[in-house]
Amino acid sequence: MLEINKLQKKYENFELNCSMKVEKGYITALVGENGAGKSTLLKVIAGVLKPTEGSVQSKGKIVPLLELGAGFDKQYTGAENIYLYGSLLGYSKEFIASKYREIVEFSELGDFIEVPVKNYSSGMRARLGFSIATVVKPDILILDEVLSVGDAQFRKKSEAKIQSMFDQGVTVLFVSHSLEQVKRICDKAIMLEHGTVIASGDVMDVAAVYSQKLQQKRERKRHMRKRLNKELNEQAKRSKEKQKNS
Repeated sequence: MLEINKLQKKYENFELNCSMKVEKGYITALVGENGAGKSTLLKVIAGVLKPTEGSVQSKGKIVPLLELGAGFDKQYTGAENIYLYGSLLGYSKEFIASKYREIVEFSELGDFIEVPVKNYSSGMRARLGFSIATVVKPDILILDEVLSVGDAQFRKKSEAKIQSMFDQGVTVLFVSHSLEQVKRICDKAIMLEHGTVIASGDVMDVAAVYSQKLQQKRERKRHMRKRLNKELNEQAKRSKEKQKNS
């Protein structure tokens, strides 16, 4: 169980202000447009950011995978970063050593595991980070857009990994801009808009609200373009008439 009580995080031009509950054993999507406050909320939950007010209450170990390569030292090899990133997640050196082969195999990096991370693509860093973060069964796993990178085969394997963790009772809080991906792997969803929760519940119900919001935004943009084109055409027409009469 993850409970957020009257949480506030204030910036000069933005304020996160929300309360919510993420139920144990569910894969819950956090959806919303860019700037809605999703990443800020995840960072507060993970302890990366301190809230201005309010509290985050959780039971069990939280493992966050928020940013590609966060916690990696780019000068170190992938192998060295397994131990570095694992230690940041609270894993002992002995535990990481026992899981080392499993991590490398899941990441599919092969011989690149001995190459400095500075030479990795964003997809390679995401694969390595995901492989380390999910090598154990955390109580709560936080994922921010990490399933949207890499090739289709690895994305499919990562989704299967998340599903297997769900089957084992792991609580997952998941951010993705892919509504189809959200509907495919999540049970519940929470929608943020301007830092506030505007919908929560069954994933299909929240996805419908989100889709409607996106459609309304597209319609507004279409009308604005249509009006702008009309104004430009009328302006051009007046300019031609003025030149003709002069």
